[in-house]
Amino acid sequence: MTGALRVASVVAAANFFSRELVSAEEIPAAKNYKSAFEKLDKFIKQYLRDLNAPGLTLAIANRQGLLRAAVFGFSDLEQKNEVRETQLFQIGSISKSFVALLCLQLVDEGKLDLQKPVTDYVPWFRMQSGQPITVHHMLTHSSGLPGDPPVFLSDPAAKHETGSLPGEKFHYCNMCFGLLGHLITTIDRTPWNESLRHRIFQPLEMNDSETRIVSANRARMAKNYNPFFDDRPYPWNGRLAEAPAIVSDDAAGSIASTPRDIAKYMTMLLNHGAYSKGRIVSENSFAEFSKAQIKADEFGPTASYGYGIAVDTMDGHKILRHTGGMVSFMSAIHVDLDEGVAVFASINAQQGYRPNPICVYGLKLLRAANSHQELPAIPPPNDPTKIENAADYAGTYTADDGSTLQFTAAMDRLFLIYKGSQLQIENSTSGLIVRHPDFEIFPLLFGRENENDEKSPVITFAHGESFYWNARYSGPKRFDYPAEWQAYTGYYRNENPWVGGIRILMRQGKLWVNGTSPIEPMSNGRFRDVSEPKSPEWISFHDIANGKAMRIKFSGEDLWRVWI
Repeated sequence: MTGALRVASVVAAANFFSRELVSAEEIPAAKNYKSAFEKLDKFIKQYLRDLNAPGLTLAIANRQGLLRAAVFGFSDLEQKNEVRETQLFQIGSISKSFVALLCLQLVDEGKLDLQKPVTDYVPWFRMQSGQPITVHHMLTHSSGLPGDPPVFLSDPAAKHETGSLPGEKFHYCNMCFGLLGHLITTIDRTPWNESLRHRIFQPLEMNDSETRIVSANRARMAKNYNPFFDDRPYPWNGRLAEAPAIVSDDAAGSIASTPRDIAKYMTMLLNHGAYSKGRIVSENSFAEFSKAQIKADEFGPTASYGYGIAVDTMDGHKILRHTGGMVSFMSAIHVDLDEGVAVFASINAQQGYRPNPICVYGLKLLRAANSHQELPAIPPPNDPTKIENAADYAGTYTADDGSTLQFTAAMDRLFLIYKGSQLQIENSTSGLIVRHPDFEIFPLLFGRENENDEKSPVITFAHGESFYWNARYSGPKRFDYPAEWQAYTGYYRNENPWVGGIRILMRQGKLWVNGTSPIEPMSNGRFRDVSEPKSPEWISFHDIANGKAMRIKFSGEDLWRVWI
């Protein structure tokens, strides 16, 4: 059996191992949660089985400190090596809360003013904006800048450009936090990673954590996995492969940690910035850190964003929360400031699914145990084949060449009738998908008569370059587009794992990114993303050879055509 096939086959059988990292005798208060922990364990094992996830690390804390640290499943699927207590898991964008606290420490010391333009501190940052972008804007993802370009653009004449006025809207921006790392380095006169170790890790005694992901600490890292196919939607319980090693010291997400260390961090947050020997930040600064600074719909309908962390409510309680998605790790942290309990979970696989359900259920169990109420039931297993309002999509859809596709519904299940077979439609992190070679590259897109009304009738279906309609559709069926746009279609790739590949295709007279996000031309020759109002993301096409663009720039990042 080959290694790749073996990885795919052993996960489901492998992930039932679990081990406590601390005993009840070591933490007497944990005895009060014995039944809650048992229920949480059952849910975690169900969760790992449903996702086909390899392993998980868990930390639970209250205001007094660690309540529980545990590991589940396997680090090495082929060798069946269990996740170990001292193995590092990359926490991704949860690192942003650490960066925010470092900035607030500099505020407390009078070295940083969050309301000043960021270029007052890093004048070399090349940026074009109608209004100054402040440090506050960067900490709250409200700068209006694109999300993932490099801080230092390859074109020496290029500048970062905004899509909206600073402070006007929330748009998640990894690049801004990368820049904040440079700002901390400038003010503190030492690499930001060293400031992190000196200012937060050492005071909190997070002695097993690392500020960077580098080759020197790879041996301490849990073995990790990502989707076997990285150029298409990932199906629930999909195939995995061992992920390549990465090197990163980017402040947007380069911390790797252990459950015991994360528990120390959560305890400090639960105590509003205080720890056993003092404070990480002042009371005023923690209040700003945990304040709902701007509405953040990307985190959910009730969520806002503070400084480096989302601010939300759950069952009337104030919650600080964030997720972290790395090349091969997915993490989540939920801190209930009112109840005084917090949960962190991380899995060693990039599957698109953050372990938020574990944190949410963990908090609900802890609250019930604290109030001596009946523990909530274990959430039901995820069913990716359950499609809400499946009957809305049923019917026959026709393309302009006369070809048809038929969808049928039975209860809350949806099926595609294709080449004599009935194919089941599934939910994924990319939307609706069907497991068939002719449909695996793109998600299935259904369009309603009124896209702002989920009860209006479904009238169109699209997949990749194909566009279909049903009998209720009365719109245009043939579309024109500039001839030169045909040069832009194709697959472009950058082997930086944070960039990956982008497919540009033509449908309905428009260019689309990966078949889901339409782009439209701007006066400067670029195309802008129209999937969200005032998006700062853009694409430009370059180096036409043999009738095809050989290179694109995506918000400043270069990708090159691949002939596949």
